[in-house]
Amino acid sequence: MKLYFTPGACSLSPHIVLSEAGFPYTLEQVDLKTKLTSSGEDFNAINAKSVVPVLELDNGERLTEGSAIIQYLADQKPETGLVPANGTWERVRLQEWLNFISTELHKTFGPILMPDAGEQASEFYLKKLKDKLGFVADQLVGKAYLIGDQFSIADAYLFTVLNWHKWINLDLSAWPTLADYQQRVAARPKVQAALQAEGLL
Repeated sequence: MKLYFTPGACSLSPHIVLSEAGFPYTLEQVDLKTKLTSSGEDFNAINAKSVVPVLELDNGERLTEGSAIIQYLADQKPETGLVPANGTWERVRLQEWLNFISTELHKTFGPILMPDAGEQASEFYLKKLKDKLGFVADQLVGKAYLIGDQFSIADAYLFTVLNWHKWINLDLSAWPTLADYQQRVAARPKVQAALQAEGLL
């Protein structure tokens, strides 16, 4: 398999899952400004949405959308415990987290990161983001990971999005539970390997 990625972007989440699950894979870096891959391909011809991640399977099929990719990957290796079985209450709870991270955290970071968003918009979304981070911090009290003691694909996604706090100079120490969580996930050997491969260490 091949993962099209941009360092530190939301493609880090499937990168972590590929690493955690022990899949053989290759990486192709994408410059989202020029829309070219590291091998010179036109990324828009690979993904008409013009965003990472894209997972290219061995049969040539391409899958987009991070939440879909990480669920697909984890379902290929259920023995890893990265995702509860389909049809279970635990799986629905995990999907609930994936949707929350995608819509309430991931998309709230966007306007803050855009230099032309304007100060008023940035302040509005930053306040909204802080409220959502407070909620997540409360949910993590007494738990190692989002769905208990087991690292899951939802943690790969949350870790990726939380990592963007550095890009907006947001100090996670305001939420000690979140800061501890972020350090705990970052210390996982396979997470370290993905970060290293993307030049983030």
